[in-house]
Formats: sequence, C-alpha cells, structure tokens
Amino acid sequence: MDIRNCSRCGRIYAYDGINKLCPKCRKEEEEEFKRVKEYIYDHPDANIQMVSEETGVPVKKILRYLREGKLELKTENNLLLACERCGKPIKTGRFCDKCIVELKRELKSAVAKKDNIRRNKEKDKMYIAERYKK
Repeated sequence: MDIRNCSRCGRIYAYDGINKLCPKCRKEEEEEFKRVKEYIYDHPDANIQMVSEETGVPVKKILRYLREGKLELKTENNLLLACERCGKPIKTGRFCDKCIVELKRELKSAVAKKDNIRRNKEKDKMYIAERYKK
C-alpha cells in the first residue's frame, strides 16, 4: 500500500494509483465540479467569469476542467483555450483534432522504429549454444 500526502491539504492518505487528493478533498473537488456543471447546464450562455462568481469555483479550476476534457465550450471561437501545439482555438482538452491525429501518427511511427531497432539487434546476435550441444 502506497501512502502519500494530499496535494491540496497535505493530509496523509492511501494512494490508489489514480487520485492525488485525499478522499475528503476529492469529494470537495467533485462537489465543486458538480456545481459548475449544473450551473452551465442551467445557464449555457454564461461566460467563465459568471460561472466562477455564481458557483464560487475559481476560474483557474474551471479552466483545468476544460483542459482535462470534463467540460466543453459551446463554440470554438474563444479566447480561453488554444491547442498547445498549433495555437488554434479549441472547445476542450489540450490539442485540436488535427494535432491529435498528427501526434498519434508520430507516436506510432516512433514505436515502429523502436521495434525495428530491437528486431535488428536480435538479428545481429551470435548464437553459439547449438555448437555446444553437439
């Protein structure tokens, strides 16, 4: 069992491999997200400042929810979120659809190169164990 300190309050808790928050802070975080989500559902045209003022959740946290993909903006023409790779405005997450496709392709080619290198190294090895069997 892994024991860690909560990144928010500093309390010691049993780390489950996923959450960096203790159960109490995680519950508070979930309640804040629920308030934001419900407010946006009831007021779809509200801007981020209005959402923050009405829910009591800091703008920074709301932006984090957007970056994590928990929330999505109504339009792509925004000044809040931009693709981290190309700078194009996006609705949610960290990258635009085009960059996601490119990143996946680059990752696949890098993995393929690594596999080829590993296979070539195996071919270059000398196997002399068969000689000793005779």
